[in-house]
Amino acid sequence: MARYALLTAPSSNRVYTQSAPDLVAAELSVFGERALEGRLEPAETVEFAGLPYLVFETEGGPLSDDELRVLANLSSGYALFEVTGDDLFRPIGRPGLDRFDDDLITIQKYAGKTNEHFTKLLLNVTVLATSWADQLLTRRFTVLDPVAGRGTTLNQALMYGWDAVGIELDGKDVEAYSAFLKTWLKRKRIKHTAEITPLRREGKRLGRRFDARIGDVREQPQHLALLEADTTSTRGLLKGNSIDVIVADLPYGVVHGSRTGKGLARGPQELLEESLPGWTALLRPGGALGMSWNTHVAPREDALDLLEENGLEAVDYEGFEHRVDQGINRDILVARKV
Repeated sequence: MARYALLTAPSSNRVYTQSAPDLVAAELSVFGERALEGRLEPAETVEFAGLPYLVFETEGGPLSDDELRVLANLSSGYALFEVTGDDLFRPIGRPGLDRFDDDLITIQKYAGKTNEHFTKLLLNVTVLATSWADQLLTRRFTVLDPVAGRGTTLNQALMYGWDAVGIELDGKDVEAYSAFLKTWLKRKRIKHTAEITPLRREGKRLGRRFDARIGDVREQPQHLALLEADTTSTRGLLKGNSIDVIVADLPYGVVHGSRTGKGLARGPQELLEESLPGWTALLRPGGALGMSWNTHVAPREDALDLLEENGLEAVDYEGFEHRVDQGINRDILVARKV
């Protein structure tokens, strides 16, 4: 039995910082169950020298280097220590999946941007719900954000070395994201190609698409595509059974609104009703869909019913509900395509 202490990362968002220990404890439980063969005991918050740490024990001896590399990807993990006799802390950090400088994730600032730590959490637990959770360190996942906005989830997927696809109706967001990524890649002197071309379906122009290939062509470069299109009508935009993971931060209100055939959707339920059949068709068997939404505008039970009606099997994740602000109480749901 080995004992560990995790210091959570601070956030610029005070409300999220208050929720972070509970959220990371829930995330740690998912990591333990899905990627570490159930070796982690439940974590508890313990204060050392005036700072709160998440303290947990492991069955079967200390964590291996690969297991430490898995835990290095926790969304709000700041520093991990092995707790030795007399409560002495031994730093044991190992490199995670991150390939690029963290300003890929943090530099963009705009109204309605989802907290970066939460975006990473939602992506993590969704990937761990797939049939390939044990390949977290080795598989190149293909991630779709069907309500991509200005690309926070896309950037996190790129950070992990994975391929990313986004769908976004607002052309201004597509322009802003393409301009940001091209500038960032040039400034970092990363080999890439990037272009904006017309997006067509059945000969009809729908909008534009931004494509980027990142890395040396001789070394299996990463691919990114952002499509200017309506997420409620994905037929013909992407191949069926081509996506490993779908991650969607659903609209909370006007700022995050998404258009459906009936106009501006103020909440997630109508958007899900129109979009889930198309999203599900894109998922590979064994893939997973993870979404977050405002529980004030759609009960959890209704969202679960919609997932099951579209052939998805809900994964029993708990402990992720938290307050965002006075009008938003956020929770997540994850479901697997069997």
